[in-house]
Amino acid sequence: MASVAEVRSAVDAALEQVREGQAAIEAARQRLGEAQQSLAAALDGSASDLVGAAHASLSQADQQLEECLGATLVAVEQAQTYTAQL
Repeated sequence: MASVAEVRSAVDAALEQVREGQAAIEAARQRLGEAQQSLAAALDGSASDLVGAAHASLSQADQQLEECLGATLVAVEQAQTYTAQL
C-alpha cells in the first residue's frame, strides 16, 4: 500500500499533466480566435451561408474548449481537496 506522501506525489504529478493540458487548451483557443479573425478578413463581404456556418463552427469549438478547461479546473480542485484530507 502506498504511503500518504507517495499518493500526494503521484497526484501532484498528475496535476502537472493537467496543467500542461490546460496550457494547450488555452493555446488552442487563442489559435482558433486568430483563425476566426483571419477567416473573417478573408471572407469579408461574402453572403454565403457557408461562411456563417464556418464562423458558427469555430465559435462552437471555442465554447467546447472553454467547457473542457472548466472541467479540468474542477478536477484539479477535487484532487487537491482529496490530498488535503489525507
